[in-house]
Amino acid sequence: MNSNLVMAFDFGMKKIGVAVGQKITATATPLMIIPARDGIPNWQTLEKLIQEWSPHHFVVGLPLNMDDTESEMSLLAEKFGRKLSGRYNIPHTTVDERLSSFEAREIAAANTPIDAIAAKLILETYFRLHGNSN
Repeated sequence: MNSNLVMAFDFGMKKIGVAVGQKITATATPLMIIPARDGIPNWQTLEKLIQEWSPHHFVVGLPLNMDDTESEMSLLAEKFGRKLSGRYNIPHTTVDERLSSFEAREIAAANTPIDAIAAKLILETYFRLHGNSN
């Protein structure tokens, strides 16, 4: 396991954006989009990614409402984070992701996977909030 590598997810019902980043440099890179069916990812694809990158921590975007309350989607994102941690024995943190998809659309070039860019932005938020603590 790479003790400096963190993997982030922009959870969605049909697709899940994935990004990776280094704690030391606090930089993140969008990786890919994993197909999902009703919020359930393609676990084989996800497992291959985790084996390839060996992250020591997961970050899952938490889509809160603008008034800071939880939504049905945020409850599903939290459940996804718990499943990730339980399945791979790697801790996770949730990070407020409000407006990350909107911001991703603003900065994306044509044909760039928005969900993977949103995962990158979620991870950069995590680094700003947590620095080198995890």
